[in-house]
Amino acid sequence: MKIAINVDENVKDIEITISCSRLTPEIEKMLATLRIMDWQLTASKGGETYLLDVSKVIYLESVDRKTFVYTGESVYESSLKLYELEQQLDERGFFRASKSCLVQLKYIRSLKADINRRIRVTLENGEQIIVSRQYAEGLKKKLGVK
Repeated sequence: MKIAINVDENVKDIEITISCSRLTPEIEKMLATLRIMDWQLTASKGGETYLLDVSKVIYLESVDRKTFVYTGESVYESSLKLYELEQQLDERGFFRASKSCLVQLKYIRSLKADINRRIRVTLENGEQIIVSRQYAEGLKKKLGVK
């Protein structure tokens, strides 16, 4: 792989060009990372690829080695692993709720103590997610709750 950077004071907007013989999974991951930096997330549904606004993503879940992206309107599948998304979305208001789930904090409606120091979170869309005890204290700190 060859990387070239052209610094020019006259350039108004950043432009990234990728030249390749074919689109590989590695290149798709690079593109997904770049889109997340621009507040967009690439996900697919029904054979189509969508560019999702990160602010509209309620939560992400990993099931059977697949990562699903939940918005208010639909469910999509991401080619990225949950830990990769966690690294990129941490500064965008997402929080690790369990081994298999990331939640966007702004969509949390209420919290309720559950058995074994877990927390039952109700989201704006009415869905409930269990925050495992491993991540419960971190969630309380992020939300400023005792």
